[in-house]
Amino acid sequence: MRLAFRLFLTSTAERFGDRYAITDSTHRASLSRLHGLCVSSCNPMKANRTGLAIAIMILAACLNSLDAVIVRLLSGEVHPLLIGFFRSFFGLVAVTPWIIGGVNLAASPFRLLHAVRAGLKLAALVCLFIAFAHAPLADATAINFTMPIFLVLGAWLVLGEKVGNASIVGVVAGFIGVMIIIRPGGSQGFDPWLLFALGGAVLTAASQLLLRRMALRDTTDRLVAWNLISIVLLGFVVMLPVWSMPTWPQLGLLALQGALGAFNMTIITRAFSMADASVLAPLDFLRLPVVALMAFLIFAEVPAMQTWIGAAVIIGATIVATGGAARRKKRHARDVDRAE
Repeated sequence: MRLAFRLFLTSTAERFGDRYAITDSTHRASLSRLHGLCVSSCNPMKANRTGLAIAIMILAACLNSLDAVIVRLLSGEVHPLLIGFFRSFFGLVAVTPWIIGGVNLAASPFRLLHAVRAGLKLAALVCLFIAFAHAPLADATAINFTMPIFLVLGAWLVLGEKVGNASIVGVVAGFIGVMIIIRPGGSQGFDPWLLFALGGAVLTAASQLLLRRMALRDTTDRLVAWNLISIVLLGFVVMLPVWSMPTWPQLGLLALQGALGAFNMTIITRAFSMADASVLAPLDFLRLPVVALMAFLIFAEVPAMQTWIGAAVIIGATIVATGGAARRKKRHARDVDRAE
């Protein structure tokens, strides 16, 4: 199970152009040997495994889309802070056996930074839930796709990492896509609730940047476990001022939301252990048409043409921006290996 979580976070890091997962030549060599062993033993079944991994990612995109629908169903009756707490709580319950069975929480060199990262992640969730509750679901989902773009931008501005021309073009194009969807000054009016979706993307990127630095001194297992626990504890504190006991049907939806989140993490972990991240990562964008379809069938929402145009620009910009970062990472790894 621990290896599965490492593979999941490593694959996710590669998907967003993140470079925290492999920090020195020893780690790279170990992962290269592991990858070579897997490829040599599974080559005859590689096509079938890739096809199955793609199917799993499509299922994950569909299930992930239910998150937005559940939040909309609960909106107006359950406060977003309560949704954030219960989603995290039920997700933690699902993975508690893994934490108890093999994670040494006391060995982590961090305490305060775990709380800071949990605060960023919880704030990102609440912002996204507010957007889902009030803004068109397709619009909020499309804007949330800008998170990798903010990750690249943050790595440049905050961490001082080099950014190539492709990444710069991707960042600029991403903001153009956001403007197309938000339509400031447009004839259909500006929807301020979409700013919460944008804020959620920024906060998630900030959490990922902090994770990148923390991963230099801590293990993936402990980082995942501490984050889950910290979010629940922090979520409990911040939701107390607005506490109102959910009804049993509402608790059922909240439990379903938390369980789906844990299940999605499990199947995505499995998918990324079966196929290359470059093949699977773009499938996450399937969330947009799935969310749009669900919003139409359940809430009679019809996305405007600007939403599809802006989403296409954002998706293309994300691929360009993160693809440039990933290529630089590979070149850097090759240069280090040659130097050794």
